[in-house]
Amino acid sequence: MRVASSNLKFKKEISMKYPESTLLKRQQDSVLRTGLLEVRGLDIGYRRSDGQVIGAVQGVEFTVQAGASLGIVGESGSGKSTVARALLGHCRAGGVITAGSVRIAGQDILQLDEAGRRQLRGRHIAFVPQNPLSSLTPHMRIGEQVDEAVRHLRGFDAVRARARTLELFEATNLPDPHAICARYPHELSGGQRQRVVIAAALAGDPGLLVLDEPTTALDKTTEVQVLELVRTLRHRFNTSLIYVSHDLGVISRMCDQVIVMHKGVVVEQGAATKIFGAPAHAYTQQLIAAIPRLDAEPPSRAVVSEPDGTPPLLSADGLAFSYGARRRSWFQRAKPAGREVKPALTKLSFSIARGETLGLVGESGSGKSTAASLVAGLMPPSGGVLNFDGQALAAKATGRSLALRRRIQIVFQDPLSSLNPRQRIATILERPLTMFTPLRGPALRERAQELMRAMHLDPALLECYPRQLSGGQQQRVAIARAFAAEPDLIICDEITSALDVSVQAQVLDLLLELQRKTGTAYLFISHDLGVIRRMADRLIVLRHGEVCEAGPTEQVFKSPTSEYTRLLLQATALHSVSTHPDKAVA
Repeated sequence: MRVASSNLKFKKEISMKYPESTLLKRQQDSVLRTGLLEVRGLDIGYRRSDGQVIGAVQGVEFTVQAGASLGIVGESGSGKSTVARALLGHCRAGGVITAGSVRIAGQDILQLDEAGRRQLRGRHIAFVPQNPLSSLTPHMRIGEQVDEAVRHLRGFDAVRARARTLELFEATNLPDPHAICARYPHELSGGQRQRVVIAAALAGDPGLLVLDEPTTALDKTTEVQVLELVRTLRHRFNTSLIYVSHDLGVISRMCDQVIVMHKGVVVEQGAATKIFGAPAHAYTQQLIAAIPRLDAEPPSRAVVSEPDGTPPLLSADGLAFSYGARRRSWFQRAKPAGREVKPALTKLSFSIARGETLGLVGESGSGKSTAASLVAGLMPPSGGVLNFDGQALAAKATGRSLALRRRIQIVFQDPLSSLNPRQRIATILERPLTMFTPLRGPALRERAQELMRAMHLDPALLECYPRQLSGGQQQRVAIARAFAAEPDLIICDEITSALDVSVQAQVLDLLLELQRKTGTAYLFISHDLGVIRRMADRLIVLRHGEVCEAGPTEQVFKSPTSEYTRLLLQATALHSVSTHPDKAVA
């Protein structure tokens, strides 16, 4: 199989980068540093404005032996990420650890002062966050940020730190590490940013690695390689692994033990083979049943057809974009002599009818999110034209009328970066209602509450700030904000990537229901082919900014003509839930 041979090559490359003698020394150091992780009676709450602490996590207990792996699963808001952060002595804004202990290498990190915690973080325990853009400094080049981590944790000088940074970028399969070093976070795709954060976490060779949804933004082919890297580091360095994810397929293949959380409580715990093969708790059974399957029949959809002569809602002709052309002043200096700047998007043409869903799929860096930004008017294309409802569409959103901006909305991949951190959720939802509707006063708040309930969110969360919500809750608020404008077209850029499978199923059902009721069209971007098959009438497969296949969704899935499309389908099939954990990805 093509994917299997690619993984064997990747394993060989990793072995060449880490000679066995070096691995043995690091493995011995890791055992001495880490020992095991022991969590007992962990309670965590969030302090309200009146000073009262509301419990979010109650009585969590588990043990991770040196070299073992534990998966933490549960729906959005179940407390998974709250527990993961607490292992490093961190809490979200307003959070407080009210009881319990977290022992790492024999020390209770909750009893240490900040200086003592800093000695453990990075060297003994490292954290890979869910939202990479929020954890990277926007005004610093990527290479400088990872260099800083290497110098701090390893004591290297500038030259050795940069060499180590390049090695980490190669190990995490980042394209052209030298060019990546010279770029800023916003100039990388979501998947590339996630791999940078993983590389930074590995800078200090930690004995315990906590990964909070680390492959959320990655396409399946890249995810296979990153997971293979994590697997190799775990076994060769005897690294303990705690993996937080709503992707049950990943958890079933990466972890020996699993704990299932629901509403802040552990409802089931045990070996991965038992949890996924014969789940005992009804909630666990619900999670497994909600996983979108590649072989599942898509829901029936009405055939989208328009009268002859009616222009499509949106059309793009020869759409192109190049980051180098717009930032030539610094990028030309950064790239090695003689290297050409590759366009992010080349001659992309498509159309979307009213009430239709067009899917865009492809690996990280293929140009999917660039296309979304061009349609939304966040960036002007370097070539091609856009037409909306038969009329030319201004290149930038600032050149479009208020009515037109209402008709085209976008939901971003990273919700925390798109929500104003200084505004309450109520203000975030009421803003588009004030701009685009005549609602005022009590009617405004009532509509905001309706939007929250439609997204299966408690209206009481309107008084919270974005950072007080889980990643999945933040994403659903971003979706509600887009629907507040009652648009004709919504650009969905990986909008389900931060959602657990049960909430993802609810959101997808909701999107389909709203489409049937309102006739809203979607430009749906995702690396999850199961989601694309469920949502899209037609799809386009992108690779390196170019179209490699396009057509009706079912036709592409059943009879792909491109070798790359077949590779994507194979990689997705490998990530179905397995009852044999830690099975080689190949």
